[in-house]
Amino acid sequence: MHALTLGAEVAAARDAGAPLVALESTIITHGMPWPQNLKTARAVEAEVRAAGAVPATIAVMDGRIRVGLDAPELERLARAEGVMKLSRADLAVCLAQGRMGATTVAATMICAHLAGIAVFATGGIGGVHRGAETSLDISADLQELAQTPVTVVAAGAKAILDLPKTLEVLETLGVPVIAYGQDALPAFWSRDSGLTAPLRLDRAADISRAHQMRAALGLAGGQLVANPIPVADEIPAATLAPLIARAQAEAEAHGIAAKAVTPYLLGRIFELTEGRSLAANIALVRNNARLAAAVAIAMQDAASE
Repeated sequence: MHALTLGAEVAAARDAGAPLVALESTIITHGMPWPQNLKTARAVEAEVRAAGAVPATIAVMDGRIRVGLDAPELERLARAEGVMKLSRADLAVCLAQGRMGATTVAATMICAHLAGIAVFATGGIGGVHRGAETSLDISADLQELAQTPVTVVAAGAKAILDLPKTLEVLETLGVPVIAYGQDALPAFWSRDSGLTAPLRLDRAADISRAHQMRAALGLAGGQLVANPIPVADEIPAATLAPLIARAQAEAEAHGIAAKAVTPYLLGRIFELTEGRSLAANIALVRNNARLAAAVAIAMQDAASE
């Protein structure tokens, strides 16, 4: 018994063998202000539907893992305060206490796998924070990618992180890092991090085949598909670098640490870019939803052959 409740649309899609795309909920509760969070959540779900798949936004509500939220539930989550930010470590406690929780990349992967969903679209994954050599602040997302068989479509790791170290840890953990349609590893708001991606694939069907081949080989874990933000929406890395450094220094000066770091940095960069970072974030999440839907459809087509 894992306290799993499928929304009506998701349940019908699973019964019909339709392609499903998991969506996280921390972007709703911790990533954007009201009412932009609800508007964005609806827009991302609409992108998945328009591309031919069914969205499954995941959150913990009323002591249940909800896979697929209806309109009132989505609004309730978007308006809620004091929502727990859930990763692998606190998912079970949140459920046991009957509290409301929003799922990070790691927790969404766990819940998606429980629900039989193999593809997940998000904004950016967590990773190795700057200064991790002393703080040891490394996101649980990386270990989750190494053990849970879900393909995660993201715009790379969040640009506020130490990207070279993040890439090294993913390599050590045996996680495939696949740039979509280019050789450069994207960096969230920017198309090029200055790093070369270990792998490149140019078609959704190829990403699907790689996922299926991992399963056939008995390899644990999923794969990270790094999908660059559209050209028209990006903020170049050179523009962002000094702003990220300033926000990081301010966070350290204020003693902000652990789970509070990422929301603080994203909020400060929103201020420093005069809102451009939020607009880019919305654009890249919608772009990832479209690619994830294409991968889910390719997986479903392969399964029905």
